Amino acid sequence: MTDLEACVWLEETLKKIDRILVVISHSQDFLNGVCTNIIHMQSKKLKYYTGNYDQYVQTRAELEENQMKQYKWEQEQIASMKEYIARFGHGSAKLARQAQSKEKTLAKMERGGLTEKVVRDKVLVFRFVDVGKLPPPVLQFVEVAFGYTPDNLIYKNLDFGVDLDSRIALVGPNGAGKSTLLKLMTGDLSPTDGMVRRHNHLRIAQFHQHLAEKLDLELSALQYMIKEYPGNEEERMRAAIGKFGLSGKAQVMPMKNLSDGQRSRVIFAWLAFRQPHLLLLDEPTNHLDIETIDSLAEALNEWDGGLVLVSHDFRLINQVAEEIWVCENLTVSRWEGDIMDFKEHLKNKAGLSE
Repeated sequence: MTDLEACVWLEETLKKIDRILVVISHSQDFLNGVCTNIIHMQSKKLKYYTGNYDQYVQTRAELEENQMKQYKWEQEQIASMKEYIARFGHGSAKLARQAQSKEKTLAKMERGGLTEKVVRDKVLVFRFVDVGKLPPPVLQFVEVAFGYTPDNLIYKNLDFGVDLDSRIALVGPNGAGKSTLLKLMTGDLSPTDGMVRRHNHLRIAQFHQHLAEKLDLELSALQYMIKEYPGNEEERMRAAIGKFGLSGKAQVMPMKNLSDGQRSRVIFAWLAFRQPHLLLLDEPTNHLDIETIDSLAEALNEWDGGLVLVSHDFRLINQVAEEIWVCENLTVSRWEGDIMDFKEHLKNKAGLSE
């Protein structure tokens, strides 16, 4: 998995490359940094836009607004002419001639090609159920050390707390122990020294890519949820899946026929049904498109639980994280600044600043 430092290096390198470059990416921040033109594919058609991704979004919105105005005007004209033709087509000679003239005008408009109605992108809405508060601290590290072998520590002397108000992004190079830290939080790993204290009623849910490998792809999303949470009514399971943008046939077809992004949404539905107080998200965006990532960010911001995030998506981190914790040199330290400040730090560190 590419870490943030590698993402910065790749972005800065591609900016300077003297070649034609075609990129497919779900990282809006990366597209903004690298791309000078955007090609939008919709309904088997390609539309070309000048500028980066943000400029594409703005230009497309303006063009579609003008297109809808033109479409509505044309439809009003067509409706008016058709009504006139229907009322006066068989009236007096004068009115009949006017009706025939409008028929010719209408036919000319249709031959010239009418403005198409704007097809809006489907907007997915995610929703996590609010679970209320627990008194802090809900998760506390006390003098924690950890290593997979006694003579090779990854962390030592960790002292920090995570509460339900926490919105934390873990950053650091690959191998620094970000995923290991999440496993220490869940209890999947135990400290070599020190202790991790969890509130007795704390519910933790963790998203990681290996969850997709555990899905029984012969089952439908609905069958999977009923199997995982027996004793719940089918309608409740349908509603739980629907909160993450899967409805109708997508709920009942075998998951082997779903896209990777749709399977990720099944996993989110599975996690959310547990009503966690604390969400640990380890690279949640790998199979999500930009619009779905935005929906996830909005849902997380509206939710009242705690969040610890590991991601290579600068924009998602910027949307949801209030604290940046750096994992390196056997410890975890708070970065004084936001994720875009940290990105500039990585550029300077790699000697990539302009």
